[in-house]
Amino acid sequence: MEVIHPRCAGLDVHKDVIVACVRLADASGVHHEVRKFGTTTADLVALSEWLSECRCTHVAMEATGVYWKPVWHVLESDFELVLGNAAHIRNVPGRKSDVNDATWLSDLLAHGLIRSSFVPPTPIQELRDLTRTRKQLGRERAQHILRIQKTLEDANVKLSSVLTDILGQSGRGILDAIVAGQDDPQALAALASPRVKASKEALAQALQGRLRDHHRFLIRSHLRLIDAIREEVDGIDQRIGEHLKPFRAAVELLKTIPGVSDIAAHVILAEIGDDMSRFPSAGHLVSWAGLCPRSDESAGRRRSTRLRPGAPWLKTVLVQAAWAASRKKNSYLKAQFHRVSTRRGPKKAVVAVAASMLTAAYHMLQRGVLYEDLGPDHFDRRDKAKVAKRLIRRLAELGLQVEIKAAS
Repeated sequence: MEVIHPRCAGLDVHKDVIVACVRLADASGVHHEVRKFGTTTADLVALSEWLSECRCTHVAMEATGVYWKPVWHVLESDFELVLGNAAHIRNVPGRKSDVNDATWLSDLLAHGLIRSSFVPPTPIQELRDLTRTRKQLGRERAQHILRIQKTLEDANVKLSSVLTDILGQSGRGILDAIVAGQDDPQALAALASPRVKASKEALAQALQGRLRDHHRFLIRSHLRLIDAIREEVDGIDQRIGEHLKPFRAAVELLKTIPGVSDIAAHVILAEIGDDMSRFPSAGHLVSWAGLCPRSDESAGRRRSTRLRPGAPWLKTVLVQAAWAASRKKNSYLKAQFHRVSTRRGPKKAVVAVAASMLTAAYHMLQRGVLYEDLGPDHFDRRDKAKVAKRLIRRLAELGLQVEIKAAS
């Protein structure tokens, strides 16, 4: 087999130790040299110096948790790095050891058999950390809201039955009054905004419960944590705004896609970056995100068409944006949703819309152009004869006979 990289190395990265194997190919043959290093910064610098002494040009490692990241940051300025998916480069069964893993990585890299994973540049990595942290804080806030609802239900206070958002203006005022010691249902109901659909009588009836100091203590604790999370999210949003300054044009492009909000645009940019040259085509990007059916065929039969995990942070926000886009009137995405939904159901339809949105984002970022909607009648214009045939067949099923004439 042809050797593409004659001087390369494979790294088996763990939490506290790195096993490095240098593969050197010359006229006399192939030589392997294995050494072990720690994972402290001084050890990583020593690893870099040893690889430089061996005149390595390419270094491969597996994507093992977060342990590969500091190694990547130290080596990326001096070597061509390849990050491989551990599921794609499994060693021969029964020969599992750290030394064998490092040697196997170096051999695969030498022959160009490792498919490199997408690793964005440092500014995009930092933006990705911020958007993911904001998402995690949002989940923690939702958990505290559910715990408040659980506490209220324990006290038989049905606040969530009369208010859509118990932390909205009316709900927060009522909760603060409960924490302060107010337990009169009429007084609590009077704190609700006039815009609340429920009547004052219904509010008072829902707020009549058996509140104890124990309940007030728990609600107070959760409200404090929610306020702290909100302050942290505000700080993260400010930090995200600073990191987005070089990418402001790309964000404005993404926001022209129906259903893509400011936060969704931030997440999409943080997950895929603004350089589309890392993906050979829009189809590769959609496959990387996990928004297309998997390829699983044996003996001529498709065994499974389930979606792969892909990029869960990106897939989640795209599906949420797709639900919003499917409700936009007179749009191509809404027409696509209903077209697929009638045949495959709404869940598969929203994934198809999400894939179309990501495809559009790929071409927009690649060319620097705004989103152009194809229109709700795109499918009808694309194949008029097929649409006419379907409608004629439907009329025939209803017992009607029609004659088709071209319009003058």
